[in-house]
Amino acid sequence: MNEEASIAAVKQEGIGNVTKVLYVEHNDDNLYMLKTRLELLGDFEVLAAEDSDKGCKLAVTERPDVILMDLEMPVTDRWESVRRLKKDPQTRDIPIIGMSAYALASERKEAIATGCDEFDAKPIDFESLVATIRRVLADPK
Repeated sequence: MNEEASIAAVKQEGIGNVTKVLYVEHNDDNLYMLKTRLELLGDFEVLAAEDSDKGCKLAVTERPDVILMDLEMPVTDRWESVRRLKKDPQTRDIPIIGMSAYALASERKEAIATGCDEFDAKPIDFESLVATIRRVLADPK
């Protein structure tokens, strides 16, 4: 097993390394709730950005293990941030889980086509989201 696979296996088991999550979300209540719940698990550190531009900058400076990206952000086009992160050599390999209240199959399809590694509908099913985070970290593209 190579080093990346070993690290991913450790993260999946929730032991050893802490998984750094960047959560890009403009709704303070959603941000607080998910950040708190993830950090209570003990193996997640959650960085927060309240808009897409700040999220992209934090992704470059903090190098999170995974990005949770609300796709319904004000100001920036909803897909632009994902495209920007996937074009940048410093961030293109960071898995992005797009999240949206639009739970249509077409929304998921567009999120994946734009560059998201996975998609999760809101309201968030916490256990499902945690499983998705662990899965994308264990099986990088």
